[in-house]
Amino acid sequence: MAELTTIARPYAKAAFVFAKEHDALEQWEKMLGLAAAVAGDASMRAYLDQPELDDATKVSAFAEVCGDELDESARNFVAQLTQNKRLPLLPVILQLFHELLAEQQQFTDVEMISAFELDDAATDKLVAALKKRLGTEVNVTTSVDQSLIGGVLVRAGDTVIDGSVRGRLNRLAEQLNS
Repeated sequence: MAELTTIARPYAKAAFVFAKEHDALEQWEKMLGLAAAVAGDASMRAYLDQPELDDATKVSAFAEVCGDELDESARNFVAQLTQNKRLPLLPVILQLFHELLAEQQQFTDVEMISAFELDDAATDKLVAALKKRLGTEVNVTTSVDQSLIGGVLVRAGDTVIDGSVRGRLNRLAEQLNS
């Protein structure tokens, strides 16, 4: 994975710089999201992997699937990726683009997993605590995993805060076994 990231980074950076210069960061993130979804589709990958297809045909097919959702600059970007045999990197490019956007706009994506549905007051309290701890704005996505038994599991980038009952039980079991 590290190698793919290394290869994808210059493309993500170029797309980010271009989008920033044209004041189209959100639009480019949407276009890259669509392009990454199309490039990640199994049937599309199978079609694009046909050795008898030339690059122009691949780009044309890709653009046709995306429709009017990609502007001319995004189509040129896809053409460049196709020419360099880097089209499968689109999901990684999207991820790196999003990281650059988060850094520039100073926000952090946070995933909050709880054992039960949290009410708005509890969610707001946790979001306020996360903003203070991380020192940035946070974009929160929530989900429910009843196997946690109780509490909350928070993932923010490389940081994981395990406040779940399951996590506490696992730590207790580890201490008893050592």
